[in-house]
Amino acid sequence: MPHHAEWAQSIVIAWKDRSTEVSLVIAGEELSDGRATRDCLDPSRPGAVVGHYRQANADDITRAVECAARDDDGWRAMSPKARKQVMRGVAEELRRARADLMGAALANTGKTLAESDPEVSEAVDFVVFYAETARWFMEGCGRKSAHSGPHSPLCGVPMTPHAPCLDEDDSELQLFAERRTGDCADHFVARGKGVVVVVSPWNFPIAIPCGGIAAALAAGNTVILKPASDAVLPAWEMCQCFWRGGVSKKALQFVPCSGGKEGAQLVQHPQVSAVILTGGTETALAMLRAKPDLPLSAETGGKNATIVTAMADRDLAIKNVLHSAFGHAGQKCSATSLLLLEAEIYDDPEFKRALVEAAESLTVGSAWDLKTKIGPVIRPPSGDLQNALLTLESGESWALMPRKLDGNDCLWSPGIKWGVHRGSYTHMTEFFGPVLGVMRYEKLHDAIAMVNQTGFGLTSGLESLDDREQAEWRASIRAGNLYINRSTTGAIVLRQPFGGMGKSAFGPGLKAGGPNYVAQFMDFADAKNDETRMTNEEWERFPADSMLRGLHEVLEDWNKEGLEAWPALVVAISSYERWWRDEFGVEHDHFKLVGQDNARRYLLVRDIRLRITPHDTPFSVFARFTAARIVGCRITMSLAPGVDPRPLHRAHEASHGWANPLEFIEEDDEQLVEAILTHQCDRVRYASPEVVPLAVRRAAAESQIFIADAPVLAEGRVELLWYVQEQSVSFDYHRYGNLGARATEIRSPLVAPQANAG
Repeated sequence: MPHHAEWAQSIVIAWKDRSTEVSLVIAGEELSDGRATRDCLDPSRPGAVVGHYRQANADDITRAVECAARDDDGWRAMSPKARKQVMRGVAEELRRARADLMGAALANTGKTLAESDPEVSEAVDFVVFYAETARWFMEGCGRKSAHSGPHSPLCGVPMTPHAPCLDEDDSELQLFAERRTGDCADHFVARGKGVVVVVSPWNFPIAIPCGGIAAALAAGNTVILKPASDAVLPAWEMCQCFWRGGVSKKALQFVPCSGGKEGAQLVQHPQVSAVILTGGTETALAMLRAKPDLPLSAETGGKNATIVTAMADRDLAIKNVLHSAFGHAGQKCSATSLLLLEAEIYDDPEFKRALVEAAESLTVGSAWDLKTKIGPVIRPPSGDLQNALLTLESGESWALMPRKLDGNDCLWSPGIKWGVHRGSYTHMTEFFGPVLGVMRYEKLHDAIAMVNQTGFGLTSGLESLDDREQAEWRASIRAGNLYINRSTTGAIVLRQPFGGMGKSAFGPGLKAGGPNYVAQFMDFADAKNDETRMTNEEWERFPADSMLRGLHEVLEDWNKEGLEAWPALVVAISSYERWWRDEFGVEHDHFKLVGQDNARRYLLVRDIRLRITPHDTPFSVFARFTAARIVGCRITMSLAPGVDPRPLHRAHEASHGWANPLEFIEEDDEQLVEAILTHQCDRVRYASPEVVPLAVRRAAAESQIFIADAPVLAEGRVELLWYVQEQSVSFDYHRYGNLGARATEIRSPLVAPQANAG
């Protein structure tokens, strides 16, 4: 529309010749003097300097962390409601600053306005949504079910109902639990962890740092932002919105610095409580090697693939693949890097010709030119990306050879490699640029295995109109975000919460833009109250042969502490079952858009090791066991030296009617380390962080296995988070607007156009 084009042109005019001076913001002060100065460069214009920023030194790092730990302005002491109000002010400032945020990203990162505009919208959504979800956790999960739609089977197959831990014979136990299972806030308390460091990337220089900051602040933490050195300018403009919105310059500090020395000092500081990273897998590993007990939430690399079957709409597949592969010059975390074609399509010269011609038609050029579709890469290619652009492996050929354009080392046309072999460098290596590798496959299960073989698991796409192929793919592909008959990029807050699996993620796997993300930046504890005490009258009502009464007898024989844990355990089991039924065991589509399904769902952690130490309480032992059993995990009870196995075996026998098959292993820490390094488990659940040895943490970091060590809670809305992985599935079920057999479904109403005034 003409006025949109005029607005975009005004951004170009305002920012093309602007030069911005960026200061450090530490302990409430803007600092410039005496610090090293670095240039903010424009990848669209070789040699152009669009600003200067100051780098923090070692003393600055120490001062920033100490200020954040003190919380002089009382951000952590504010009520969730008050923080939410401030965050709404921040959201409004982001809306007002849309043009300047886009201009800064254009000037400093070469991001086209078409790419940065939705990024600002995402930033606004993050701020509003995280403030709401943080308040929800801190002021009560609510009595209403989290369920938001019809129950759908997980993984495309009917879900086998678990046998309830509280069965019909335990009706009195049900009543007892229900009397003590009101609002979540009655049973636990939540508070921020303390100091959170956000280490942000250059490829999404607005939304990703904004999301990390917003989540940490909303959860009741003070925050230090270390922006990517290639994207300091948009990060500076974004932080201005937080400060203008009411967040103090002590609650949010801005600390650009060298990643090698001062950056390492920052994330390793003993007063830093958590780190949010978006970056490379090796960067995450380096952080954990230096500080194995670091609570790290990281979105790392991806080798994302789209599979196109013979049952696909081929024209639509080409459109979706090219948008996924070459948007923002292939520099999105979610970009398609591999294209797997079924033999019938791979061998079709017309499909190959159409794919190449469509890629050639994409306009490559300076991001300052509003006609440009593909802008520059952030810096001259080196390493893996340079190899990908300039070399071929055995059997590969260029269907479309990439070319450097306009004498700009950062400006490259798309490249399409044909004939990529399984297990090759192109198949297994992340490039993060405008290169697409094409592979041939015979059977869908072979293609799925090829995708999973990379070890990454961020996004994955399928182009197929066949329901059976869609179901097989959904059930078998290992990725955090799945896309069917649409592009693999452009996740929207809550609609498609974003985050990966495998080598694409470190931490608990709670997705950005989802309702659980803020929980990892909080500490939870059971509330201290007397509501789980049981009266003699209540006890006498239970049948003598009740299953849980048998468990009670085991705990009674164990010790006094075991007997005292039993009422709380009953409440915990009831809460776990409630939240499995209402939240974790069902799919959620919060929007029900016409033509598009967006499922938010949970996958169980298949093999979980419950580490039992002599320090564990009876409640923490049996609560973990019942939580894992309700979710459906395969359970290994890992007994540390000094743990008496007899009560555990007796409890297993007493609960045989509802217990999953499980394995008991007596192993010391060295044997547990070996089990982790050889991937004998997918996750380890400890009862508290204090009992986790550093050797176990180091092994878990190297193996990318998450150690869940938060205190064990009776509240299922929190405790069950540690036994599942989140996954988002987005499916365009319409075809060019035709809804087919689903045309009569009741969906969200379409937004009616508003009448023009006058």
